[in-house]
Amino acid sequence: MRIDVLGAVRALGDDGTPADLGGPRHREVLARLAAAEGRMVPTDVLVGDLWLEPPARAVGALRTFVAALRRALEPGRPPRTPPRVIVTEGPGYALRLPREHVDVHRFEDALARTRRAPTAVTDLDAALAAWRGPAYADVPDSPWAQRERNRLEELRLAALELRAGILLDSGEGADLVAGLGAHVAEHPWREPAWGLLARALHRAGRQADALATLRRARHMLVDQLGLDPGADLQRLEADLLTGPAGGTPGAWTGPGARLGPRTTVDLARTLALAGGDALVHSRRDRLTAIQAAERTGDRRLTARIIGAYDVPAIWSRADDPEQSRAVVAAAERTLTALGPDGPADLKARLLATIAVESRSAGLAAAELSRAGQAAHQAEALARELADPALLAFALNGVFLQSFTRPGLAATRDRIGAELLDLATRHDLPNFAVLGRLVRLQSASARGDLDAAAAHATAADELAATTEAPLVAVLTAWFRARVTAARSTEPGGPTPAAAAAQYRAAEEALRTAGMPGLHRGLFPLALLGLRLLHDRAAPTDQHLDWGPYLHWARPHVLLAQGREAEARTALAAAPEPPHDHLQEAMWCLTAHAAARLGERGVAARAATALRDARTEDAGAASGMLTLGPVARYLAEADLSTQCAG
Repeated sequence: MRIDVLGAVRALGDDGTPADLGGPRHREVLARLAAAEGRMVPTDVLVGDLWLEPPARAVGALRTFVAALRRALEPGRPPRTPPRVIVTEGPGYALRLPREHVDVHRFEDALARTRRAPTAVTDLDAALAAWRGPAYADVPDSPWAQRERNRLEELRLAALELRAGILLDSGEGADLVAGLGAHVAEHPWREPAWGLLARALHRAGRQADALATLRRARHMLVDQLGLDPGADLQRLEADLLTGPAGGTPGAWTGPGARLGPRTTVDLARTLALAGGDALVHSRRDRLTAIQAAERTGDRRLTARIIGAYDVPAIWSRADDPEQSRAVVAAAERTLTALGPDGPADLKARLLATIAVESRSAGLAAAELSRAGQAAHQAEALARELADPALLAFALNGVFLQSFTRPGLAATRDRIGAELLDLATRHDLPNFAVLGRLVRLQSASARGDLDAAAAHATAADELAATTEAPLVAVLTAWFRARVTAARSTEPGGPTPAAAAAQYRAAEEALRTAGMPGLHRGLFPLALLGLRLLHDRAAPTDQHLDWGPYLHWARPHVLLAQGREAEARTALAAAPEPPHDHLQEAMWCLTAHAAARLGERGVAARAATALRDARTEDAGAASGMLTLGPVARYLAEADLSTQCAG
């Protein structure tokens, strides 16, 4: 079975035969489930999306639509056999198909692959060719469909521009002129498209037309919007004026011209705060700048380039571990080359970089030790130099190296308080945001939700002035964590409401450019919500547990009644890494060990958790909770006593 929504909604059997989906409401239900990407959509959400004013028997009508769709999508399913495509899950329904069987998911995945690796552009070509018209073209113009159409249209335009840029970067692209000309005519406010058209004209040997295109873009922006062209278009125009007539202007980094290491790292540092693709590209460009600086052989220049990327970092898992290792290696090489008598400020920035980029998750003990030492050496040098900006950067490293064992929320709160005070007194707004987020996390870990909420509000207000959209993503998760915690209180929100809030937060995080934070977080949040209500773990095979699989797997197997396999999985689970979620992983270990009567494992977990007994499990992330550590500690202790 294949579902297509990039155009009119349709379903095709394995032989290509279209299924009779029924009327517009039937197709809208299928489209809404496809848009959820395999996640369950609660019945009340579906009803609200289908009808602005739901009729009295809306739920019954929805069930009728679902039943008809199930017959259409699985015509050969024997009676009383559970459906496999549209399944009932909890309070709602979910579409269960591999991602490659839904055209919109194939498109999004191809775009993500191509952004990571331009060699995947052929996959993107195929995905773009699958568009048959506007997404969900025959679905009524309801708010959810309009939002999804707008989002996907933006992705389609970005994909077209990404493809053109890759072809131009590879030396091709002269034949793109006609297509890019039509693209610009239809979407005249997309500045990158004007730059791509100018490059394609230049590639075709039409330098005068390329310059005329950029000047037309300038006049349009100035005359109709009162805006000057962005820096990328201005640099491109300068390069076209000075470059060779028949070629392409130098080597390209993104949509503009080649930049030197200093300019590249400054631009990358600025773009990093925007999140999404800008954050991903900023990391790539930062490493490019470091490598270019190293090639010059100028040790001090290299040190400045490495240390200039003082972008506040809040999470203890790297988004691109390989890239982080490359940055750390370059910093260590440069530190050695500078020698003991090198400038103290450059050494401090290199040490702080090592501390920040050596995110604790996944590091060996020796690497963790070196990173911790680097953090404290950077801090000491920054204090001696009395440089507030340098000290803030160093304290960021100290914070990221403060996950050496469970139970250190109070320590991190002191770091966050100093960061906030320092940044406020010396006008360092980005580090003020970091200080607020660190204090939010530590208050969340201690279960002080009122204090954490105050820090969340203050962080949102700061982010509005610093243009840091990622902050709202993090605070949305915190508010979902609060809803989850309060769902256990009499008269509090329902677990379904908490799950829906987690899902909404997950949607925003998915495109935020932070895979180290994103992967596995949503399933873990759902598991925590279930544990809060003494329910079994979610067993949906489509959930990606990411780096938390070792510790979640025993619970999933227990929920499936596979006790022997759960015991084996528990025995195979390693010691949790030293990161934001180490208390959560130890609590999962303790809970599974108590249920399985594994005394040795329970005792080991209890020992690890003892210093965190007043904290909430998982809440050091500020994004989810498994409930009080004390509960899991008591389970582990009781299990050990009973076994004795």
